[in-house]
This record gives sequence, C-alpha cells and structure tokens, in this order.
Amino acid sequence: MKPSRLSTVLESLLGQRWPAFIWGPPGVGKSSIVRQIAADRDLPVVDLRASLLDPTDLRGIPAIEGGRAVWCPPSFLPNAGDKPGVLFLDEINAAPPLVQASLYQLVLDRRVGEYELPPGWWIVAAGNRQQDRAVTFRMSSALSNRFVHLELEPDVDEWRTWALSRRINPLVLSFIGVRPALLLGEVGEGSAYPTPRSWEMLSDVVKALGGPKEAADVLPGIVGQGAAVEFQSYAKRAINEKAIRKVVDNPRDAELPQDLDGTYMLTSWLAFHAAEEDVSKASAVLLQRLPPEFGVVLALDMLKARPTFIKEPGYRDFLKAHGHLISR
Repeated sequence: MKPSRLSTVLESLLGQRWPAFIWGPPGVGKSSIVRQIAADRDLPVVDLRASLLDPTDLRGIPAIEGGRAVWCPPSFLPNAGDKPGVLFLDEINAAPPLVQASLYQLVLDRRVGEYELPPGWWIVAAGNRQQDRAVTFRMSSALSNRFVHLELEPDVDEWRTWALSRRINPLVLSFIGVRPALLLGEVGEGSAYPTPRSWEMLSDVVKALGGPKEAADVLPGIVGQGAAVEFQSYAKRAINEKAIRKVVDNPRDAELPQDLDGTYMLTSWLAFHAAEEDVSKASAVLLQRLPPEFGVVLALDMLKARPTFIKEPGYRDFLKAHGHLISR
C-alpha cells in the first residue's frame, strides 16, 4: 500500500490492542512513517532493535527480595507511569528464532514474565522481506499470527510531495519524474542501489560536493552504477539555473524547454524555489504556457510548497480551464 494509506491505517489502529507489522524493502520509510505518526500526536517512541537482543534480555536479571528471586525488567522497556507511546520493534525478523520466541508474550499478552507493558502503549514492528536480500530469519507462524500485516510500497507522487518538504535537489526531483522506475530499483550484486533513502542521500552529497559533476565518482556508491550513469547523463542535458532565471524574469515571452527532461527540470526548480515571490508570480503565468499535464504538476507542487499560491490570478485562471485535471 502507498505511504499515505499505510499512515491512515496505522493511525486508525493506534490505541487498539492488535499490534501492526510493516513489511517493505530497505530505505522506503517504514520507521519514518511510524515516527511521524508518533510525533504528530506527541507520543514517545521506544525503538527496540530485536536483532541486537539476546533471548534473555527482555526478561531482565533476577534479584533477591525477601528470600525470593524477583526479575528486574530492562531499563529500555517503558516503565509503569510513563505517558502512552509507541514500542517500535524494528528489524524484528532479523533477530534469530530464539529472540523472536522471547517476543511472543510481549507482542500478544503485553507482558514478559513479571513485566507488563503500561496502558496506552502500542506495539508496532517492521522488517525487510527475504527477496530484498536483507539479513532475515524465517518468522515463526506463532509470532506472525500475532500481528496485523501491512506491506509498504513507495509511490512516486507521494515521494515527490515528501521530497519537496525535505528540500531534495530539483535535479533529483525532476530525474525521478522522468525515470520513476528508479525511485526503487532492484537489489543488484553491488553494495548500492536506488531507494527513496539513497536518493535523499545523493541529494545531500551533490549539495556538499558542489554539484553532480563534482560528485560523479561518489554517486555510484549511493544509488548503484546504472542509476548513477543515468542521473549524470540527465544532469548534463538538463536546463541550467541561468536559463531558468531568464524564464522567471520574463515568464510571458521567454523560450521554454521543448523536451520532457527540460520541462520536468523547470517545474521541479520552480517548486523548489516556491518561497521566492518572483518565482511564485512567474509560475502562475507559466501555468498557461506549459502543456496542461505539466501545468497540473506545477500547480500541485506550488500549492504544497506555498499554500498562498492559490491567490495568484494565473492559478485561478488555470483552475477554471483545467480544474477537472487537478481534481482527478
């Protein structure tokens, strides 16, 4: 399911007794979604990496009280009296079978031995799939049956919205628009391959090193050789910032790119710079000059990045002519 649908489902399950398990390939934002939901509700998150536990860790260690052995629970579990929150069991199927077995009682009965999970705490787990070549162990049917299972798949349109909010480089934004299949590539023989997380990493590295050309020898180690070559080729032929600024200065008459690559780069750059007043006004004019499908992309991106764009006269005119495309 798409990230937005997954968020909706998780929000609906929040506070229910049934824990959820999020499946998905590495780097698609499983943990980020859980943390965002918790942050939106001001809930603390206890991130428990099952793969780092020993089978006896959850039970704690014994102490003698009044001649009897009493188990002292580990400090990493929520304490009685703590405000409600989320207990996030990440990489749960990367834990060996004995560790998974130690989680049975906690996941279903909300307790381990003498320890009891405080009221209001919700359990969410996440793990990678075996086909992603991640380190995984077969999940036992007994533990699996204790969860509501949800599978996350990245969506290009939703990733674009997220990327705008995270100030991802316009070159990366426009490249994924042209090559959406590369948002999440297949795991290859090398160490690097494209994922939403690795494209964010690439954006940061390109900024840190001064541009795609300066980072050319580093990019294959982030998204893999094939994706890096395609991105570098795209960056070389994409319309540059100087040409885009000429369009912003004269949006009614300036020559616009005629190719797909250039148009994607133009709209992505405008959305990235939406906070600038001259860019907002120019974008409203350009809505009428771009092909309708790109006008819709630009309009939606500008609204996400700058909600006041709705007041631009050019946007209102575009909405009258093409509102049926925006509302689809």
